[in-house]
Amino acid sequence: MSAPRALIVGMGISGLASAMRLREIGWEPVIVERAPERRPAGYFVGLFETGRATAQRMGVLDAIGNRMHPSSITYDIDRSGKKRPSMGYGDLPGDPRLILRGDIEEALYDQVVERAEIRYGTSPVAIDEHCDGVDVTLRFSSGGSSGETTERFDLVVGADGLRSTVRKLAFGPDEQNLRPLNHIIAATILKEPVPGLRAHDGMILAEEGRAAWVFPFADHAPGLLLTYRTDDENAQFLQPPIESLRQAFGPGAPGPILGNLLDQFAGADDSLFDSVHQVDMPTWHTDRVVLVGDSAWCLTLYSGMGASMGMAGADLLGTTLSRNPGNIGRALREWEQRIRPFADVQQKSGRTAGLSMFVPQTRRDLTKRKVAGVVTRNQLTKRVTKSLLATKFKEKSLDIAAP
Repeated sequence: MSAPRALIVGMGISGLASAMRLREIGWEPVIVERAPERRPAGYFVGLFETGRATAQRMGVLDAIGNRMHPSSITYDIDRSGKKRPSMGYGDLPGDPRLILRGDIEEALYDQVVERAEIRYGTSPVAIDEHCDGVDVTLRFSSGGSSGETTERFDLVVGADGLRSTVRKLAFGPDEQNLRPLNHIIAATILKEPVPGLRAHDGMILAEEGRAAWVFPFADHAPGLLLTYRTDDENAQFLQPPIESLRQAFGPGAPGPILGNLLDQFAGADDSLFDSVHQVDMPTWHTDRVVLVGDSAWCLTLYSGMGASMGMAGADLLGTTLSRNPGNIGRALREWEQRIRPFADVQQKSGRTAGLSMFVPQTRRDLTKRKVAGVVTRNQLTKRVTKSLLATKFKEKSLDIAAP
């Protein structure tokens, strides 16, 4: 009897983790990736205990590593350049690892590359589901040749991100499945140190409705995140991103540090500029098509749990499929019943407490940040504050994918 065959669309964290787990339980995974080659390392992500427990079970935690510098300090900074020590991302309860998205992808890729078929420059254009399989038409372009082919799979896993092609084909257009948060994110890797900071120090410049974050690494150039609230998402894309950013952080003078960060973004070789959405759907699966990671829930970077949940969702998918041999529909129902309540909590955090942490929404949020900054200057009160915050972060430590 031949092994069941799965098409995995997308070669990010969720796609690679899904391929690894399906191969482990005896499936034949085929990964298709729209890009012509592997993506660059990408930008900052945090890995909380949910993700660390999953990565440990999958045998890739050591390979993922941790880029946090042992003597790093994060500062709250204003436009004039005045700075004071603050609680950085790595100081949050749960002790998240500070890494790049590509660190996780690299660790998973090394486990998958020799054990799964990978096709670049390939995307689905039609999905036709039957009771005994899924016929998928794939469009490919590689090595000067292009065309289409239709193949049958036992399962299709959509792991192709927020604007998922699989979700559009199997569940409907984005307009009915995406919840806008009315915020913009812009990210890049800095080429030069932030004026007045050591290379391994971080900073936060937070104002009402907008913020700039610099995430430091021990052995890599710092990452920059610029994010702001907007009443008109579409208007942000009618001009070059840097012009929208300068307007969003205006009209006042940016000052030496914010001005430098905006200039570095303008001159970056590679950058991200996008609106922020969550996926809001009544279900993430049919009998033979399932969405995993950002395709299914998109917790947003404000939750801090995207990478952790991408791996956990894939790990749990492998577990429920192995528990239900020959009954994919039942396995997918069991999978969603287990993971949806957890994802719902993380989504809520991403649009409430997590959002206001990254982008203060009111003057009250700014006042709370200032008070927290004063409290955390002392190591003792910093530890006490971290302990008091722990209850708000306990969901980020649950091993939701544990067998």
